[in-house]
Amino acid sequence: MVTALLIVIYLAFISLGLPDSLLGSAWPAIHLSLDIDRSLAGVVSIIAAIGTVASSLMSSRLIHKYGTGKVTFASVALTALALFGISIWPNFIWLCLMAIPLGLGGGNVDAALNNFVALHYESKHMSWLHSFWGVGATTGPLIMSFFLSRNLSWQYGYRTVSFIQIALVVVLFLTLPLWRKLERSSDFNPVDSTHVSNKATMKVPGVKWMMLAFFSYVAMEAGAGLWGSSYLVAIKGLSVDQGALGVSLYYGGIMSGRMLSGFLSARFDNATRIRGGQGLAILGILALALPLPSIISIFGLLLIGLGCAPIFPAMAHETPIRFGRDLSQSVMGLQMASSYIGVATMPMIFGFIAKATSVALLPLYLLLMGSGLILASESIRRLPVRNDQS
Repeated sequence: MVTALLIVIYLAFISLGLPDSLLGSAWPAIHLSLDIDRSLAGVVSIIAAIGTVASSLMSSRLIHKYGTGKVTFASVALTALALFGISIWPNFIWLCLMAIPLGLGGGNVDAALNNFVALHYESKHMSWLHSFWGVGATTGPLIMSFFLSRNLSWQYGYRTVSFIQIALVVVLFLTLPLWRKLERSSDFNPVDSTHVSNKATMKVPGVKWMMLAFFSYVAMEAGAGLWGSSYLVAIKGLSVDQGALGVSLYYGGIMSGRMLSGFLSARFDNATRIRGGQGLAILGILALALPLPSIISIFGLLLIGLGCAPIFPAMAHETPIRFGRDLSQSVMGLQMASSYIGVATMPMIFGFIAKATSVALLPLYLLLMGSGLILASESIRRLPVRNDQS
């Protein structure tokens, strides 16, 4: 039962990653077909981000009321409906409207599954869970590219991904008894526990530091992914295809690094892998910043990716260990909300700074975000552990 449900959870996280990269890969075709400005992609992204933040903040209350399985089922159904809706009517206002349920569904799935795995599975499973998100995020653009390369509409890409989501909705519905059985057989069932409000949770020592850690991490990860290629081309003098290669290696480093981190969890605890990842990321930032051969800059992006790999999953798995099972879902919701705020705002803010000055400031931006992450995670380590999992 436990293994079967874990496979379903991995599939759900692949589905979470599929839409995340779909808009970016489809937007060059979307803005031409709808005859709208290229910059409006940011509007759609912000609307979806607001939805994810809102649903992350609501996730604890919903899960305590309905359970993880039902919330995951309803949330994936919501994203499937949104993706199918986007595919049937090529209209910008409609696209913005569909971004709302897309964001609402994604935020709930993220918060629900991260906490469920943290409560019921080992740290290696959390690392692999986030690696499977990378599989989805990589597959989405490949599906879109398949149709665009054959001169077919971008709507086919969205429709195909919606059908994949619908298939997962069926699987989640059929496995709802497994979710209930595992939660009831555990000595902790969120439905039977008392919900703790977000306001009360934020007063718990260490929660605000944890929120800063997640905010800083995703700001660093997303910033490197969005602006890394521009930095390599504009500052290091590499070609556009070499810049794209650097970013591909970066994301490949995150995905493969999370697989490797899962195996390393047998020998190294969460805190050690978080610190190791931070150190590796800082080395990569230095390799990017220093006046070294261009190939070293590309290698620097790969190092940043490998360094980022264990950090988010390990911090998420620490949540019930640090704050106890009764608080973990509320804390997880706040962490995911902080993450989505970071990814929606900080890379955009750096874009404005780069436009006013230079993209050469990217290593400094990454170093500042990395420093915020280190400050927050080390501050959390000094607080007493509230582990009630034994």
